Amino acid sequence: MKLASVRLITDDLPTLTAFYSTLTNTEPVTPFGPGNYAELHTEGGTVALANSAAVKRFNNNAAVAAANRSAILEFEVDDVDAERARLGDQVTDWVQEPTNQPWGNRSMLLRDPDGNLINIYSTGH
Repeated sequence: MKLASVRLITDDLPTLTAFYSTLTNTEPVTPFGPGNYAELHTEGGTVALANSAAVKRFNNNAAVAAANRSAILEFEVDDVDAERARLGDQVTDWVQEPTNQPWGNRSMLLRDPDGNLINIYSTGH
């Protein structure tokens, strides 16, 4: 079995797509045309984004936009501080500024526009 992607459901696909495009520094792919779904392919996997209206057509509200409080999306980078500087004002909800962790990682926490928690970290500090 291979994990294909992590899909986030949103009421504002353009905003979330722009946010993750900036965050991952990748261009979105819209294999089914714009407006309903987008993918951002990173070195380690794919972040998929789907419009909540499109999802409701086939899942009877099994997935609800902006309701996640149990998962953390994690992105490994070479330099957390450089990413903090690069993201700057693009992120409006910083949860934790770059911090050295007791287990050796340096990390920062932020929320995307829908409130999903994101950990950006580097190893070996």
